[in-house]
Amino acid sequence: MEIKVQSIKFNADQKLLDFIDKKLGKITKYYEDVIRTEVILSLLADPQNKNVKVRVLIPGSEIVVERNAETFESAVVDCLGVLKDQLVSAKEKRFK
Repeated sequence: MEIKVQSIKFNADQKLLDFIDKKLGKITKYYEDVIRTEVILSLLADPQNKNVKVRVLIPGSEIVVERNAETFESAVVDCLGVLKDQLVSAKEKRFK
């Protein structure tokens, strides 16, 4: 599975990129046929100014989750929690 990360108006450091790869690399446990994962990192004006948008492409569909937090890492973890549930649900619907 390919994980593509795009940071808007800033350069993400290698530590953050490695964290994203490590966390999102685990989603194939919940749905084996993931084609590609796209992550968009951006900064917002409000106090919880880190925005993470994760788009997971699966056969015949896509799942998009977006979360804001004080750090990119916590936003990625929040997205991962929602993605797990949605991927399990999509897998159950597909293989019924």
